[in-house]
Amino acid sequence: MSFGYPDSRYRNVIGERDPRIGCRGEARANHCYTRGMSEGPEPRAAFDALVAAADAPIVIVTAAVDDERAGCVVGFATQVAIEPPRFLVCVSRANHTYGVARRAHHLGVHLVDRENIALAQLFGAETGDEMDKFSWCRWYVGPHGAPLLEEAAAWFVGRVVARHDFGDHEGVVLAPEYGAGPGAPVTALRYHDVADLEPGHPS
Repeated sequence: MSFGYPDSRYRNVIGERDPRIGCRGEARANHCYTRGMSEGPEPRAAFDALVAAADAPIVIVTAAVDDERAGCVVGFATQVAIEPPRFLVCVSRANHTYGVARRAHHLGVHLVDRENIALAQLFGAETGDEMDKFSWCRWYVGPHGAPLLEEAAAWFVGRVVARHDFGDHEGVVLAPEYGAGPGAPVTALRYHDVADLEPGHPS
């Protein structure tokens, strides 16, 4: 089944649906796909509202190369494969952390409990261009030299297996190699918890 418009009978589903065509099969797919859509800024507003409503969990990503350390809050992060396990983090190119992460072979990924929002404020509202964030929190050197945050609810260190250009962000695919799960139930910090933070760098 094609969801394109090879048949002229279906072309008017972009505008008004032809009442002679039942809402089944290809006609249904095309009609339902375009229902409620319009050109202009409205689709972007709808997309932004959907993303906000999804309220995704946020993570803190850390990296180290030689004696240089960096870390930032990442709102675009998700598991992308089960076997082998793969995880995607997207780092803003405007961020100080990007300059370190793009040279690192391993990254640390931390899940933060909602009660520990101060950690997210440190790594989200401050910039490594102006301060050493790690001097304001408890951390230690983990596997492959990745900085690990003691106050994180859970963490893993992943090997970089791919990088992708996503415009203003770089997508980094990680293969988890080491980690520690939460020792107690976690209420993960989510998008709405940090939405009002003034970022250290515009994303």
